[in-house]
Amino acid sequence: MAGIKALISLSFGGAIGLMFLMLGCALPQYNTYWPLFVLFFYILSPIPYCIARRVVEDTDAASNACKELAIFLTTGIVVSAFGLPIVFARAALIAWGACALVLTGNTVIFATILGFFLVFGSNDDFSWQQW
Repeated sequence: MAGIKALISLSFGGAIGLMFLMLGCALPQYNTYWPLFVLFFYILSPIPYCIARRVVEDTDAASNACKELAIFLTTGIVVSAFGLPIVFARAALIAWGACALVLTGNTVIFATILGFFLVFGSNDDFSWQQW
């Protein structure tokens, strides 16, 4: 039952984050859809860590080069997702209010992705590896 509650709360968090992203795009005073490019970063961010977990069998080790490279790549993707709306706002492609809404959505979405890996990443009774 704890897995169902976690899944529902993570779904709610993802919906709230996407709502902030859509508000930054579709509100009449902003009315530009350039910020939707951060969706690519949402898709790309968990991929390096998922690949590293499949490649490395010894997950109990304190330090592992493959796992640390995956965390480094994921960090680069997350920083890029936060930097892109700021660059768009500096280039006057989007308004600063839209940038703030997109950055809020980024924070919520990436917290939801982190929560997913914290809740379903362990090898307990319920795990994302069984899907």
